[in-house]
Amino acid sequence: MNPGNSGSAHRPRIVFMNRSYWPDMEATGQLLTQLCEALTDEYQVEVIAGQPNSLSADTPADWKQQTVHNGVRIHRLRHLQLPKRSLLLRMANYVSFQWAVRRMLKRIGQPDVLVFETDPFTLAQEAGRLMNRHAVRVVGYLQDIHPDVGVALGRFKENSFIKNLRRELFAIYHRCERMVVLSEDMRQLLLENGLSQQQVQVIPNWADVQRIQPLQGPNAFRLKHGLQDRFVVMYSGNFGMTQRLDQFVLAAAQLVDDPRIQFVFVGRGSLEGQLKQQVQDLGLRNVTITGYQPLSTLNVSLNAADLHLVPLTAQLIRCLMPSKLYGILAAGRPLLTNAPEQSELHQLTVQNQVGLVVQPQRVDQIVQQIRWAVDHPEELRQMGRNARQLALQRFTFEHSLQQFRQMLTSVLATPAQHTNCQCCRPKATAPPLPASDNVSGRQV
Repeated sequence: MNPGNSGSAHRPRIVFMNRSYWPDMEATGQLLTQLCEALTDEYQVEVIAGQPNSLSADTPADWKQQTVHNGVRIHRLRHLQLPKRSLLLRMANYVSFQWAVRRMLKRIGQPDVLVFETDPFTLAQEAGRLMNRHAVRVVGYLQDIHPDVGVALGRFKENSFIKNLRRELFAIYHRCERMVVLSEDMRQLLLENGLSQQQVQVIPNWADVQRIQPLQGPNAFRLKHGLQDRFVVMYSGNFGMTQRLDQFVLAAAQLVDDPRIQFVFVGRGSLEGQLKQQVQDLGLRNVTITGYQPLSTLNVSLNAADLHLVPLTAQLIRCLMPSKLYGILAAGRPLLTNAPEQSELHQLTVQNQVGLVVQPQRVDQIVQQIRWAVDHPEELRQMGRNARQLALQRFTFEHSLQQFRQMLTSVLATPAQHTNCQCCRPKATAPPLPASDNVSGRQV
């Protein structure tokens, strides 16, 4: 009998692959955990997961011994966890986890559907190997698109190795029953690389709008960090290369003499040391850096901000969609983003009047918009109300869960096929990118 929920052998068996999973505090792990646990009423759900990067203060001491958590069977793998300060060490971690995944896939038997995520992105290769050996339905669930992210960040040069790697990954995507992405920008990238309209589906990430919601009255996070009378500009999330937080630190330097404003960076990541060093070198007394908050107090910390920062550089708009967006909306807080005008994030912000926008690479505009926000509290409160309404209308967990269930139902209705060859589906011609809407909004 396949491993799974007790008494559920008749249910389709869905196996997810991703390094980050409960009790990891990283956003992709938290989202995947919520999704998998919600699917256990209809499916046997298993996860091939790795060691967590960040643990909350309320993580149970026996998490390593828990092979089933809230109905989900966890295949927890051992792998290298070298410091992520260099690309070489990071790649060693990826390879170590990927090899462990390869061995585990041979041990656990063939699932009805295999879903691979992108932590690390080379998990697609293991899905491809499984498709070479067996008739199996595979779904790619892309939180970001590689190696495009690495090229955009300057980690990789567009050399023959990267081109061949990209060609290999997209060949695997062609063979999948579905490719799930987070935004229309990401969908366009896959369509332009020959995937069909029917293959690529947008299912956005979400926020738990019951756990994360607007709060009134004194805020414990603000009290703890001495922020009671400050206008708090917050970044909450991973400190990594995709965020380019240095621009916001430079903005803080220009605002250092304004006693009303305090920047707060909440999280962890590979560039944490660099971020702290930049703050120290600039002598910024208006910047506070603190670690991830436990899930039990996340709502409090999100509500502590008067304005949230959501970075997204021009090079990355078709590679990812910041998952932090949805928690900010659910908390009813306004945001500031430097996403380019043609991006979905920029248009969502302006059209729904949930925050402020600036042009990429314009530190002066970041400073200008923050000063405007401090002087216009009522306008900011309305943006917060709009944000909460948008979260309830479009970005609830129930909405995304329904879409994911429908996608799995459609995939399971298709007979599993052996695809030990290049996919022969007809190549779709990508439609032209939609023109940017000329909408009014608070922008520079």
